[in-house]
Amino acid sequence: MKKIRLFKPDLTSQELKAVERVFKKSWVGQGPEVVKFENEFKRFVKSKNAIATNSGSAALHLAVSAFNFKKRKNILVNNLTFVSSANAVLFNNLKPILIDCDPVTLGFDLEDAKKKINKNTVAIIVVHYGGHPAEMEKIMLFAKKNKIKVIEDCAHCIGGSYKEKKLGTWGDIGCFSFEEKKGLTTGDGGMIVTNQNNLVKPIKQLRWCGIEKDTWKRSKNLFINKKLKYEWYYEVSREGYKFNMNDLSASIGRVQLKRFKSLMSKKNSLIRYYIKKIQSINFSLLLPYNIQNNSYWIMGLRHKKRDLLINHLNKNNISTGVHYLPLSKHPLYKKYDKNLKVSNNVWQEILTLPLHTGMSKKDIDRIVHCLNNFQK
Repeated sequence: MKKIRLFKPDLTSQELKAVERVFKKSWVGQGPEVVKFENEFKRFVKSKNAIATNSGSAALHLAVSAFNFKKRKNILVNNLTFVSSANAVLFNNLKPILIDCDPVTLGFDLEDAKKKINKNTVAIIVVHYGGHPAEMEKIMLFAKKNKIKVIEDCAHCIGGSYKEKKLGTWGDIGCFSFEEKKGLTTGDGGMIVTNQNNLVKPIKQLRWCGIEKDTWKRSKNLFINKKLKYEWYYEVSREGYKFNMNDLSASIGRVQLKRFKSLMSKKNSLIRYYIKKIQSINFSLLLPYNIQNNSYWIMGLRHKKRDLLINHLNKNNISTGVHYLPLSKHPLYKKYDKNLKVSNNVWQEILTLPLHTGMSKKDIDRIVHCLNNFQK
């Protein structure tokens, strides 16, 4: 039996031609393709601004840095998430306050956040876990009442909406990931979106080593230093990072964005078929999947004998994953483990099943057949 992969990027000759076009221009660093991708992406999510980065992790780091919070202040963040969500807090000399997950959606538990907020809390990083949207309307009211910032971690939910408003545009800043396994890929990469124009300049400066103008803008003679104009001239007024996207990645992203509606349609069709088949054998779904207007990254289950089930599927050449080991279980974050009963327990039951556009319904039939045999 062939191996059924857990994830697989959907790349075609269209993406290859886009890369070849950039090769012929001999400008493969940050340049016009990045600018075009940013402009197309901001229209896609209906945001005033979009800033491309070399990863979703870099996007989160810059999003936190942009507010210039005082050191050792607190930021609330999901406990059941990838480490990048909380690493962005530590990188900025701030303290992560881990928030438990809702037992049904596995997302940000607002009630737990209400218990853990204090006078030192300056922001929330809300992860839309698996692509299922957090209750942003309630979260934004809570944030406004307490005068704190909201950063949406949209690594799992590109293209998704909540109450007819695109995810990533509810908060002050939205951060996306284009890593290989995500719904839209550039190989690796990320994007920051915001409707607050005042955040754009500091984020762009931080993205490019603290330099006032990037190489592409200088090459176009757009930098004027008072009296003289020089392509080579730049100034650094603050520390920064090498977090920019390049034109090769952006060219792939532009094609993926054009194809996104079709890609999402294929994936949603597979999810619907999964749900129908899994419910027929009485397995518990990972999430309360609601396909309309949402964009799910993972398809999964909950099972009391999760590890035995993983071994069974592996023996049948079916790849699986666990998303995620809670932050509180990592040595780096154990000291922040405060009243996280749901996430510290539920993670032991969750597993991720294969989901990508390269799959067929026959693949799902085979997976469900193996699940049914295990159940018996």
